[in-house]
Amino acid sequence: MSGEQRLTGRLDTSVAHNARVWNYWIGGRDNYEIDQRVGEHVASMFPVIRDIARADREFLGRAVRFLAEERGVRQFLDIGTGMPTADNTHEIAQRIAPESRIVYVDNDPVVLLHARTLLTGTHEGVTDYIDADLHDPDTLLERATRTLDFTRPIAVMMLGVLNFVLDTGTARDIVRRIMAAAPSGSFLVLTHPTADADLGGEGQVPAMEFWNENATPPITARNRADVTAFFNGLELLDPGLVACSHWRADSDSPVVVPQFGAVAVKP
Repeated sequence: MSGEQRLTGRLDTSVAHNARVWNYWIGGRDNYEIDQRVGEHVASMFPVIRDIARADREFLGRAVRFLAEERGVRQFLDIGTGMPTADNTHEIAQRIAPESRIVYVDNDPVVLLHARTLLTGTHEGVTDYIDADLHDPDTLLERATRTLDFTRPIAVMMLGVLNFVLDTGTARDIVRRIMAAAPSGSFLVLTHPTADADLGGEGQVPAMEFWNENATPPITARNRADVTAFFNGLELLDPGLVACSHWRADSDSPVVVPQFGAVAVKP
């Protein structure tokens, strides 16, 4: 049986899946009817979810450009890749520095099937894809070392993925273990949903409850203190931990979304 056949055999189109629903919210076509139905219901309960999806994607673009242009980063470990769309991490980074090396990590078979056909990098650089689970950081890191040089700075991208690790202690340990393997001068780029009232997140709670009953994987929100703790031992860069739509925003008054975003450097 080929690798593609094994991946296809893992597909379950009877249950909505986060990567596909997220793809639907940002206007993609790589989703199924069940993803559309659940996505529409969540959006009816919490209309700002589409703003969150777009803001998270725009944050990725700004963060990668900042790191590649201003900090000279040439290696990116993108964990929880999601469905490929326009301006993926490798496209942005290699547009600035064609020699950039990018490793994508995901364990959704739909993501991997599309990644292998859509995510092609430059001749000067390298783009690789790992079928791995965030809950197993040791295996993830071992496979990443086949492409990335862990003696040189790496930008670890964890956008909207730690919210699928329900136990906060486990989530912190995952971040700690991954960043411990990265050398000094590496970066952690992170977004995470919140129910904090100052970002208008109260409505996320019932929407997440519906999600957890009707889709996979289950999700959780975290408050500012819990998200800040993911950066223990790292130095947050300006403007700190803010709504991801406000992090080095391109406009003067971007919409506030209940999704934290931040970039930190390892001393």
